[in-house]
Amino acid sequence: MRTIVVVSRESDWPIELTGVERVLARDYLTEASWSAERNVRAFNLCRSYRYQSSGYYVSLLAAARRHRPVPDLMTVLDMKSRAVVRTVDDDLDARIQKSLAGIRSDRFELSVYFGKNLAKRHERLARSLFAQFPTPLLRASFQRGQRWRLAGVTPIGFRAVPESHWNFVQSAAAEYFARPRYQARSSRGSGYDLAILHDPREILAPSEAPALARFRAAAKRIGLGVEMIRREDYVRLGEFDALFIRETTSVNHHTFRFAQRGESEGLIVVDDPQSILRCTNKVFQTEVFGNRNVPIPRTWITDRVAPDEVARRVGFPCVLKSPDSAFSQGVIKCEHAADLERHGSALLEESDLLLVQEFLPSDFDWRIGIFSGEALFACRYLMARGHWQIVKKTDSGRYQYGRTETMPLSEVPKRIVRTALRAADTIGDGLYGVDLKQVGSRIVVMEVNDNPNIDVGCEDAVLKDELYDRIMRGFLERVEERKRGNGR
Repeated sequence: MRTIVVVSRESDWPIELTGVERVLARDYLTEASWSAERNVRAFNLCRSYRYQSSGYYVSLLAAARRHRPVPDLMTVLDMKSRAVVRTVDDDLDARIQKSLAGIRSDRFELSVYFGKNLAKRHERLARSLFAQFPTPLLRASFQRGQRWRLAGVTPIGFRAVPESHWNFVQSAAAEYFARPRYQARSSRGSGYDLAILHDPREILAPSEAPALARFRAAAKRIGLGVEMIRREDYVRLGEFDALFIRETTSVNHHTFRFAQRGESEGLIVVDDPQSILRCTNKVFQTEVFGNRNVPIPRTWITDRVAPDEVARRVGFPCVLKSPDSAFSQGVIKCEHAADLERHGSALLEESDLLLVQEFLPSDFDWRIGIFSGEALFACRYLMARGHWQIVKKTDSGRYQYGRTETMPLSEVPKRIVRTALRAADTIGDGLYGVDLKQVGSRIVVMEVNDNPNIDVGCEDAVLKDELYDRIMRGFLERVEERKRGNGR
């Protein structure tokens, strides 16, 4: 693969590296031969990335030519976005506090050169910032109040690097360019490539390693190239045709940024940003279910703790939910008014709204897996032993689970499946897990989850390999539709 460093002036990159070419921006932008080039990595070190500057157009045209610009325009916009910077600050908080613990001043700037910093103690923080904002040379600014905060991230040119750092930049660049990170696109089968985002350290991951292996095998069976990627591969999304997120998602999280970026790059994304937004917020679901006549438990959305009102609207015991609760976490049972006041006040410190819902005891919850508007699997998730939820967190911090009983869809009450499909339709056409309760003749939807659990011996117990095949075929069909100009 051809690697180029694009600069405004020749003096802006005085470093000579084997296999790396220096190209002037005006040549890259105006010479027709570059449009015909393929398999090019274009490292944009122009002096400015402002709108309609030469740096802006280098990244813009590199993407149009199917070259791989670093940074691309999404990264440039991310660095300018206060919301994105705040999200990264939250995401990296522990690492920031640890790395800057010995700094005595109230302001600090960290120079990151190809993911590295001169000081060993800042190496992990530099690497993390580069993963979030993949830019060859950047400077991160921090301010200290009650704690250190990331105040801003700015790309810099080589001329802004102190001469005493030049040798370090050269070694960091040489190491970076030597990595076998970029591979040619798949030429086998369909010629399309799928990235599966996962975190092998996640405790409550939606798919464990054996299930991920079956997804990979299913992709290969239909001729879909597949690669497992992690959070640090954010910069590589443009290499793929589709993204399958197999981490627990959240809006204030890198999974949402992956979904947004993948969608903006034209990838088929499951689950897409809209699905993540809708599934991770119970306030939205309560409102949309009510508007679409999808049955749910008695629910009150409130911005205050009012036991008398809860007793009237919902009754005790009740269930208190944070709007972004997921997989039994952030869900609290309140036996009486004192519980409600204690737990409700704590939740309102984190969110302006909370949900109070009637308590519906049951031996199990139904889970209907749905993809592209079709039911895939049905499970009964039994409650954890001695607990009212399917997952119980022990005092030691471990998790205990109830048993899973997977059933053929033909044996599931038709009303359960119909109700699940109606609920999923209010969210989108992604991959969802719809949770329902059946109490006597009453059926209610508890929530719709994006990227539902799919694990070996549980959700796949009936369909086995066919479950993974159907999901991978769904990806391939969507990619082919998108390439024909008919894609969703």
